[in-house]
Amino acid sequence: MTSSTLVQDAVADRLERFFAQRREESDDYGPDAALFLEAARGTLLGGKRLRARFCHSGWLSVAREALPEAAETAALWDLCAALEIFQSAALVHDDLIDNSDTRRGRPAAHRALEEQHRDLDWAGDAEAFGRASAILLGDLLVAWSDDLMEQAIAEHPHAAAVREEYARMRRVVTTGQFLDIAEESAWRVNDASTHAARALRVVSLKSARYSIEQPLVLGAALAGADAEQIAALRGFGHPIGVAFQLRDDVLGIFGDESVTGKPAGDDLREGKRTVLIALARERLDGPAREELDAMLGDRSLTEQQVQRMQSVIRAADALDRVEEMITEHARSAEAALVGARLEAAAVDDLRDLGLAATVRSS
Repeated sequence: MTSSTLVQDAVADRLERFFAQRREESDDYGPDAALFLEAARGTLLGGKRLRARFCHSGWLSVAREALPEAAETAALWDLCAALEIFQSAALVHDDLIDNSDTRRGRPAAHRALEEQHRDLDWAGDAEAFGRASAILLGDLLVAWSDDLMEQAIAEHPHAAAVREEYARMRRVVTTGQFLDIAEESAWRVNDASTHAARALRVVSLKSARYSIEQPLVLGAALAGADAEQIAALRGFGHPIGVAFQLRDDVLGIFGDESVTGKPAGDDLREGKRTVLIALARERLDGPAREELDAMLGDRSLTEQQVQRMQSVIRAADALDRVEEMITEHARSAEAALVGARLEAAAVDDLRDLGLAATVRSS
């Protein structure tokens, strides 16, 4: 298996060099702008670099199928780093939308900016400043992501294919994010039997495609993949992406805070209408369903109330059914790789990455 450290180190180095360039060009913007740029840099620290690793594997699977000794290029690391910047932008906006206080065990970006406002003894509402600044921070990170992506494909023979896939990723995840927040309001006017399918559509658009499928395809496109290779990678990437998000939903309700870096039951307090919730509601009787609906989205839920909701979800077999769905999607992904015209060692990497994405505790 290709070492994850190789990808993490290469991406970290590229991000640092990119940030140094951005900081140098903004030296005359003043100390407040420097604070803003450092906040952006802070969002790029840590994380599993999952999108970069899938992009790298997508490139390997195609490049080394054609040329076994193909070496990673600067363009590849630029593209991997661009994906990580885009991920940071998405997380900044996601935490803002969800009113999340933490990310990876640290204050979410809007909370960190809010605290800086207080530390500097600035005038006005610190919370409003943090939220407004985080919107702009996410926008800056999107711009940085595009900058680095364009740098990666400058004069590259496969620039058009990469640019098309990158644009598709941005459109899809933005639409998926809207559908996610819309479902928190729209659920009450839609039949309960449709909720799971609606939640799965959010999973597909908001997470599966941009977390796994599109990074794979982007790496492959950079390597000059043909339609057959792209189809195989999509056939693997999308179900793994769905399984990845379903696992994330499980951890959002049942995860260990010391491992996930977010409070246990955070998704319940945020009112997320996940597949888990949809499946639980299908099996609950009227009073139990009403109780679940009343508690979901209550920011003041106590630990005991969270445990009560966890028990209700388990008793409705929703957790077991989601675990079955994760297994089924992983099997579907595995089947897509059988006989695919992709480099064998890279396919092994993909299998390992798929396992890591779906069987995890954080």
